[in-house]
Amino acid sequence: MRRVALVSARAARHLDEDLPPLIAAFDEAGVPAMAVDWDDPQVDWTTFDLALLRSTWDYTQRFAEFLAWAERAARLTTLLNPPPVIRWNTDKHYLRELARAGVFTVPTQFVEPGEDAAQALARFTEGERPAEWVVKPAVGAGSVDAARYGRGDEGSAIDHIVRLLLAGRSVLLQPYLEQVDRHGETALIYFAGRFSHAIRKGPLLQRGATETEALFVAEEITARTPDAEELQVGDRVLAALPFATPLYARVDLIRSDDGAPCLLEVELTEPSLFFAHVPAAAARFARLCSQLPLPARGTPRKSLL
Repeated sequence: MRRVALVSARAARHLDEDLPPLIAAFDEAGVPAMAVDWDDPQVDWTTFDLALLRSTWDYTQRFAEFLAWAERAARLTTLLNPPPVIRWNTDKHYLRELARAGVFTVPTQFVEPGEDAAQALARFTEGERPAEWVVKPAVGAGSVDAARYGRGDEGSAIDHIVRLLLAGRSVLLQPYLEQVDRHGETALIYFAGRFSHAIRKGPLLQRGATETEALFVAEEITARTPDAEELQVGDRVLAALPFATPLYARVDLIRSDDGAPCLLEVELTEPSLFFAHVPAAAARFARLCSQLPLPARGTPRKSLL
């Protein structure tokens, strides 16, 4: 009987709505599963056949430590998604790579440590001419350290960029697309490359709002059925990934000014999969995990990619 670790973080366990339905689904499938913290020194990873990254939402505050842990854990158990996926996906420079591969993405400009924040913002606003824009870190999660600005807010936006750059963090500048206020975001969830379900998120960033000090910004979530155009973009994103199809993926889309769906982010590390909103999805995911071909417990292993 295989044993599964659902990898979380101490501060996130009580916030992760996916854990209870997922543990119940694994129990129904006859597979013992338990939530464990990624940084718990008492955990013996060799006692688990499979470790699923679920809500390690404090990793952005301890990024190098988290990447080192993932490498170690992957040598002791089957970690999914695996370290090569984690390294690629936790840095949003991947958006540039996907755009070059033909994926329609939100226009994005990167500002790197050492660059002049005021000059970078001026280039961006003059080039894109957005009425409003978003500043956020390239390594970040849950909309933490992200904020929305508009004309007249340039000073505050520059201060935000400078603060991130001085912390050694790369910065994204993106236009705030007005369709978000009307349609929100659509998240497409895939298991082993197959579409499972979708949800709608309401608008997250309010202009002038105080940046959250929590692990993530509170979200308004409802289940929804995506249209064919959204599913085409999701399939195109998965096809453009520079590695084999991962066990789980979440493709977050918003609408451009002309109404076309475009990629905001692809989440392959620790995304919420919204099992509480689509209960049957947890059972599908647990069955898939219970059928994965895995090495014997305790067998030293290399990354799957």
